[in-house]
Amino acid sequence: MPSVAVVAPDESLEAEVQSEEQRASCPPSYEADERASGDHSKNSEQTPLLQQHGSSANVEPEGNGDLGGQEDVDERPWWKRPSIGWLLPLFAFTTLAFGGTLVPKLNLILTLICRQRLADRAILDPQFQFCPVVLGADNPQCQTPEIQALSARFNLYTNLVSGILSAITSPKLGVLSDRYGRTKIIAATTACMALGEVVTIVAATWPDRVNVNWLFLGYILDGVGGSFTAALALIHSYAADCTSPARRNEVFGYFHGALFTGIALGPLLAGYVIKATDSIVSIFYISFASHLLFVVGLAFVVPESLSRARRSMAQENHRKQKAEGASWSLTQTVKSANLLAPLSILYPTGPGSSPALRLNLLTLAAVDTVGFGVAVGAITVVVYYLEYAFGWGNFESSIYVSIINTTRVAVLVVLLPVVTRLVRRGHQGENRNARVGSDWFDLSIIRFGLFFDTIGYLGYVIAPSGSCFTAAGIVTAVGSMASPALASALTKHVPQDRIGQVLGATGLLHALSRVVAPTVFNLIYSATVGRFTQTVFVVLAACYAVAFLLSWLVRPHGGCLLFVFLTA
Repeated sequence: MPSVAVVAPDESLEAEVQSEEQRASCPPSYEADERASGDHSKNSEQTPLLQQHGSSANVEPEGNGDLGGQEDVDERPWWKRPSIGWLLPLFAFTTLAFGGTLVPKLNLILTLICRQRLADRAILDPQFQFCPVVLGADNPQCQTPEIQALSARFNLYTNLVSGILSAITSPKLGVLSDRYGRTKIIAATTACMALGEVVTIVAATWPDRVNVNWLFLGYILDGVGGSFTAALALIHSYAADCTSPARRNEVFGYFHGALFTGIALGPLLAGYVIKATDSIVSIFYISFASHLLFVVGLAFVVPESLSRARRSMAQENHRKQKAEGASWSLTQTVKSANLLAPLSILYPTGPGSSPALRLNLLTLAAVDTVGFGVAVGAITVVVYYLEYAFGWGNFESSIYVSIINTTRVAVLVVLLPVVTRLVRRGHQGENRNARVGSDWFDLSIIRFGLFFDTIGYLGYVIAPSGSCFTAAGIVTAVGSMASPALASALTKHVPQDRIGQVLGATGLLHALSRVVAPTVFNLIYSATVGRFTQTVFVVLAACYAVAFLLSWLVRPHGGCLLFVFLTA
């Protein structure tokens, strides 16, 4: 594992707890007073956690981690100054199209597979008769265990292809964004997703001429661009550049809320569009246009969040690293080809490193990966289960998706920001480049979210009707607060110039979980459908329970002793 110079939050975190015991009253202004007095001791929440590139292990870079060149961003005219206000509206519009294609794309795949399967059967058995399979219709002849299993396997294989490719490209895109800017790399990722939609349009327009397997090309293009896992990680990097650590979980929550708003309202709008145009293909045209609009906005409207000086410094560091490793060696070649090499940032070693720091980074990344894998792996099986167990069609499934995601939006856009502002009133003006680690509030949000997810998936197992299943889904929606809190906590452990790298590493883990989780869950569903079909939800609940237990290994940095005791 490569050595990385580190400054630990304290010598062992026990020293911090002892220091907290000496001031049991825990005055709210303590941290602010300490910073105002210029005390940057190891007990301060402003103490750096992971050292910047090219800095001494014991010297804080000038500007509190500002990389000496980011100041010019704040001096730009307002229309050139980076802010989530530029990116969030464009992202929200794109997610509406994304949400609108979610259910139609699953049903398009099922319909194409059903057409092909029934046609093949008719060729083998001339006596076999079947009703025509119509794109966009309910097609009850396709709601059989055999077609369900084939559709689940197809989704498994497409996610496998896209996930493996995005696992390779996501970390590289994260590092490239540190060197060349966030907006350029986000635009490139979005362009690849737009090309994937073109393939879907072709397959849906000429279903009799285009084999369903051509959809693999769209997933390949999507994976080469890093897919939505890389896009969300890069957007988080942009948001982290613009906000202080104290507000980061709130701001990340806005982007997650925008995503779930799209997933909630998108299906409803898509239903009206399909009904008005009498064509399922129209929604894929709209999705393609929204991706193009996002690319244009990133190119001409959204200001870059990284200054030229910071990008130049990152590029110079990269050139130095390449020069140092210019001589060829077998070890160097193996390291460069190692898919998991970007994960080394989650296990920093070297002078000044701390076991507590490594434990926090590894545990947060593991919990985040499990939560993401379950969320992604459950999407297709939930939709197929609803249609199989309760006989729901496109309309009912879309209503369910809208209800669940409306709840998520309320939690992320209303509840989480209100709670965050109430709790962090004394930290709103904190330097956006400070590294403060995970505190009791971060960990409380994470643990509450994982607890609600576990209870909700257990509710899926015992739900006797569609309404009860929807009620359990609302409980899982409350658990969505954990995801932005996890991403925020991870960025608080690294300096500003490595946020793209650490989120690129989580993008790699997300891509791998996107491969493994749907593979496992779709195999479980296809193997148990028609017998104990709820088996997959038992497994999903167990995964969240494990993540909940793991979250208790994360140790808070700073904060009142009372809350440390209550949450650890």
